[in-house]
Amino acid sequence: MEGNINGFSKLSKRDKINWIAQTYFSNSTDIVELIEQYWNSDEELQKLHDEFIENTITNFYLPFGVAPNFKINDRWYTVPMVIEESSVVAAASKAAKFWSERGGFKTTILGTEKIGQVHFIYKGDKNKLVEFIKAIDKKFYEDTTSITQNMQKRGGGISAIELRDKTADVDNYYQLHVTFETKDSMGANFINSCLEQIAKTLKSEAVNHIAFTDEEKAIDVVMSILSNYVPNCVVRAEVSCPIEDLKGKDIKEPQLFAEKFVQAVRIAEVEPFRAVTHNKGVMNGVDAVVLATGNDFRAIEAGVHAYAARNGQYSSLSHASIENGIFRFWIDLPLALGTVGGLTSLHPMVKVALKMLQSPSATELMQIIAVAGLAQNFAAVKSLTTTGIQQGHMKMHLMNILNQFKANDAERVKVVAHFEKHVVTHSAVVELLESLRK
Repeated sequence: MEGNINGFSKLSKRDKINWIAQTYFSNSTDIVELIEQYWNSDEELQKLHDEFIENTITNFYLPFGVAPNFKINDRWYTVPMVIEESSVVAAASKAAKFWSERGGFKTTILGTEKIGQVHFIYKGDKNKLVEFIKAIDKKFYEDTTSITQNMQKRGGGISAIELRDKTADVDNYYQLHVTFETKDSMGANFINSCLEQIAKTLKSEAVNHIAFTDEEKAIDVVMSILSNYVPNCVVRAEVSCPIEDLKGKDIKEPQLFAEKFVQAVRIAEVEPFRAVTHNKGVMNGVDAVVLATGNDFRAIEAGVHAYAARNGQYSSLSHASIENGIFRFWIDLPLALGTVGGLTSLHPMVKVALKMLQSPSATELMQIIAVAGLAQNFAAVKSLTTTGIQQGHMKMHLMNILNQFKANDAERVKVVAHFEKHVVTHSAVVELLESLRK
C-alpha cells in the first residue's frame, strides 16, 4: 500500500490508526493494540488531549519528576520536571540541596518587556514616513483598545511603538517595533492580535494620508508577528558563598575546585563548541520545568540561544567569578512565560505543577525556571571538573539498559550490586547479563 492518502484529517481516530498500521507495519494488529494501550481510560480526559493538536492517534508519555529542596529567595520549592534524560532530575536535586545549605539561590527580574513587529515595504521618502507614523501614533493605541482593555486592567498592554529603518538590509524594508507588557500571560495571541490591528491601521491611514504620493500610499505589509527573542524580558539567578564553604563530600579542596570551575565556565564563554553543550545542560533544567508548566519550550529555546549569541559569537549563558574569597555563579536568561491561558488552564498535570510551585505569577515562574537552569548547569560543571560526567550519568542510565534487555528482578539485583564497584558502560552491562544467563 502506498504511503499517501487524501482526506486523512476527516477519518475517525480509529480509521487513522488502522490506515497507519496497515500501511507501515506487517504486524498491524499488534501496533493497533500498542497505540491503544497509551489511550487514557477516562474518555473525557482523552478527548481533552486529542483536541490539543490535529490528527491525534494516541498519547506519548514522558516522565513527570520532582526535584525538592530548592531554596529561592528564602522560600522553599519542590520543582516539577518533565524530561526523559537520565540523571537530570537527580543532578538538579543534588545541586538544590548543595546550595540550600549555603544560603540558597537569589533571583532578580531585570525586565519583562515582550516584542512584536509589523514588517512592511514602503517605497518613498523616509522623512514623510517618519512624520506619518508620528501623526498616527495615537490611532494605533485607539484602534487596539478593544484588544488591550482587559490586559490594561491587569497593568499590561502596549508599551511603545517605534518605526525602524531596515532598508540597509532589505530594499524599502521598514518595521514597526512594538513592545508589550503581558503580566501573567505569555501573551502570544494577544500580541499577534494587536499587531494585526496595527497593520490594518497603518495601511488604511496611509491610503488617506495627504502628503503621500500614490506609490507611498501603497504600503505593503509583509507580516505581523511576535518575536520569541526577548532580550529585555530577562531574569538573573545566582549563588555565592565563601570559597571555604564549598567544601563537602566530593569537594576536598574548595580553592582548587572554585578555580577549576571558573576556568571551565570561562572556556564556555569563549569557545562555541563547548558553549553549545554547556548551554544544553542549562536547558536540561529549563525545558523540563517549561514543559511541566505548560509553556512553549521551542520558543524558549529559540530565544535563549539567540540571546547567547547576541554579541556576535555564541557563548555561555552562565558566568562564574572569584572575588575577595567569594565564589559566585550566575545566569541571565530571557524567558517569556505564562501562568494563565493556553495549556496552563487545560492540562491537568500542568495545573498540578503550578499548584506545587505555589501558584506562581509569570515573574515568579521566570525566577524558578532560571534557578532550575543554573542548578542543572552547576551540577554538570561540578561533575566535569571533579569526577567526570559519565560516572553519575551512566549509573542512572543503567536502569535504561536493564529495561532494554528485559532483565528480571534477580538479574537487576546482581547487576546493580556489581556496578557499585565498577564503571558502567553499555558493553559491560550486556556482557554481565549474558554471563548471568548462561
